[in-house]
Amino acid sequence: MRKARRFGFGALLVLGLIAAWIHTFEKDYVYKALFYNFADIDDNEIFAQREIEAPAVPQPWPLAENYNELQMPQELAQLHEELESVAFLVIKDDSILYEQYWDGYSDESLSNSFSMAKSVVSMLVGAAIKEGKIKSVEQPVGDFLPDFREGDKAKIKIKHLLWMSSGLNWDESYSSPFSMTTEAYYGTDLKRLIGRLEAVEEPGKEFSYKSGDTQVLGFVVEAATGESLSAYAEEKLWKPLGAVHDAEWSVDRPDGIEKAYCCFFSNARDFARLGKLYLQHGIWNGDTIVPPAYVEVSLTPSGLVKESDGEEVDFYGYQWWLLPDYRGQNVFYARGILGQYVIVVPEEDLIIVRLGKQRGERVGEHPGEVLAMLDAVTEMIE
Repeated sequence: MRKARRFGFGALLVLGLIAAWIHTFEKDYVYKALFYNFADIDDNEIFAQREIEAPAVPQPWPLAENYNELQMPQELAQLHEELESVAFLVIKDDSILYEQYWDGYSDESLSNSFSMAKSVVSMLVGAAIKEGKIKSVEQPVGDFLPDFREGDKAKIKIKHLLWMSSGLNWDESYSSPFSMTTEAYYGTDLKRLIGRLEAVEEPGKEFSYKSGDTQVLGFVVEAATGESLSAYAEEKLWKPLGAVHDAEWSVDRPDGIEKAYCCFFSNARDFARLGKLYLQHGIWNGDTIVPPAYVEVSLTPSGLVKESDGEEVDFYGYQWWLLPDYRGQNVFYARGILGQYVIVVPEEDLIIVRLGKQRGERVGEHPGEVLAMLDAVTEMIE
């Protein structure tokens, strides 16, 4: 009995010390991280959100003549079940060819994009360049953010952030409750978090995937335009692209700052518009939204080397994933951590969107389900 009491007192003491440490170092977000355990596709219910309004006159997708008449291959149907897909959409020749929803989701349901938002931020950089609010990707970040005007951080240019090659010491960890990524997701002060970053490597040399690079890009767009990311996305993307439904973007606190690296919420049909815009080289209904030259370089491999193994990067451009020469086709896509994808095959005038709750194993740099969906859809439309 005495040992049990000692153990109980010791456990309480340890918990008390941990709580004191969390409070002293302002890590209160850890409680929220531990409570929710892991990010989910409906986390708009637990965070403050900023609305992105759809236009008064939307531009709905037309339906193909043989809409939903094609048969999904059994292997793909099984994969959707295993990975808990909630939406699957195939657009061919600018018309919806096939779509399916699960678990109560529909073409109106909001779902977290996670890191697909990185591609949205890249688009907004391009839109700001088109407007002249950003001169070019060669412009120093310090032109917009005072914290980047001195020391090694002054060497960082916008293109280094787009390429994930800033050299900043961001901790891209998803398992630790104390990582920068976890703090960014569950915390309430993104500016303070980004303010702690230091330049530890030469920028523009090595690819190292860091959500912090995109968050800095978000701050650049905000400073350049004088608008929040949500307001600028509404003005330059959501309304011009004719979205049917309002979208949302998570902010770090009410009236706060968008989590630029993640957390843009929409539905499969409206997400597909982002793919169509780049399929059309940044032009929509004759209007240039993003400069075609910027789109082209966005979808060109950076040619840097990976920090992890020194191999050349042929799979990433300006916050877009690239799959060059896959079965003779050049594919580009946006992707999120739980298997959120907008996949574009320009040669086939094809857009595939998948939203869901789990992802599969990677095949090299690419998720296996991306390759499986490309193969299955090719089989469906042949």
